[in-house]
Amino acid sequence: MAFVVIYDACALYPAPLRDLLIRIGMVGLVRVRWTEAILDECFRSIQEQRPDLKPEALVRTRELMREAIADCTVTGYEHLIDGLSLPDPDDRHVLAAAIRAGAQAIVTFNLRDFPHSALEPYGLEAVHPDDFVLDLIDLAPAAIAGVVREQAGSLRNPPRTLPELLDTLKQCSLDQSVAKLRELHGDHVGSETGEG
Repeated sequence: MAFVVIYDACALYPAPLRDLLIRIGMVGLVRVRWTEAILDECFRSIQEQRPDLKPEALVRTRELMREAIADCTVTGYEHLIDGLSLPDPDDRHVLAAAIRAGAQAIVTFNLRDFPHSALEPYGLEAVHPDDFVLDLIDLAPAAIAGVVREQAGSLRNPPRTLPELLDTLKQCSLDQSVAKLRELHGDHVGSETGEG
């Protein structure tokens, strides 16, 4: 049985990280899940912060996400929401979806919003995206290195080299994961700014 994770909206917000997380789901190391409410929250934030992006482009991105990962959308969790308690009541839908999906982790930047005491009874933990990716690198280094190479190779607007993509992922708070990926890819994949 695959390890099941729920991606929180904040983890799906930065486009480079969203792309990486979707690609990780596509290789099947984990079973990736989300809800329409999570996507609504994510894409509402994107639209607010990036009014230059056309709404139809965001709709297309959502469609591509759904197409990329089979059976990714969790449904039938709403009845659980009222019985749950979190510091931010607006996050209860994420926990409810995780419970319904039989997830083991919620991948989120907002660790304080998902305290261990609230998640532990359900066999869940909140995991920072950097820790999540780093754990997968440790589990399957060649697979994750390949995912990142493929991601870099697919970027066209603008095109990115592997070192540039790693720099971008570091800006998405994947510091440890990027350091490990640089090790895996060798010294020729240092930072464009002279690091690593």
